[in-house]
Amino acid sequence: MEIKDKVAVVTGVSKGIGLEVVKILLEKGAIVAGWGRNKPELTHSNFHFFTCDVAKEESVEEAFQATKAKLGDDIRILINNAGFGVAGPTETFSSEDWKAMFDTNVHGIFYTTKRLIPTMKAADEGHIINVASIAGLNGVNQFAGYVGTKHAVRGISHSLYMELRDYGIKVSTIYPGSVQTHFFDEIPGIEANENMMRPEDVATTIVQTLETHPNYFVADVECRPLRPRGKK
Repeated sequence: MEIKDKVAVVTGVSKGIGLEVVKILLEKGAIVAGWGRNKPELTHSNFHFFTCDVAKEESVEEAFQATKAKLGDDIRILINNAGFGVAGPTETFSSEDWKAMFDTNVHGIFYTTKRLIPTMKAADEGHIINVASIAGLNGVNQFAGYVGTKHAVRGISHSLYMELRDYGIKVSTIYPGSVQTHFFDEIPGIEANENMMRPEDVATTIVQTLETHPNYFVADVECRPLRPRGKK
């Protein structure tokens, strides 16, 4: 897809991968609607921030309507990036945290995607990229809830691409390993470090996936740090 002048919605834009995706899209001439709970420190004539908590469907609807009012409804790109994880042993795990992860990581994708499909179908062109995690492909000790959400993202994405491919809409999923982001701030015993992937590199891969030929579809992208523990 040619990105220049296309309208893109990116969720979870306050920091990390989402913010880096926004920056690259803007460099390439896209018009970006950033949906998030907190506004990033980013000023650009083509960047428009809309307050949105994807875990709440009414908040998604408000952001969607505000985006259409400001930028029109011809939205060709959706990056479902918003998400978070909480770790802990299952028998003492907070039920509130468990539900909150599913509300954001899984239900949020449904709330955003269902609203953007119709105009993509009308244009016979669209690309939805869902940011999962390596946890969407494997189990992770003491991350049962988070892993469950990211496995759900994989299943949703694969079903959606089968549903939408004949309408010119691509649905891709990216599975990053450990990234230098604030994801680990609330996870005891793990700190972001220079041996993890840089968020800008993951963002570059996401945008490269968008820039493929209309009939070339990348279903899944798995990316990991080459030396997660540094040089031996």
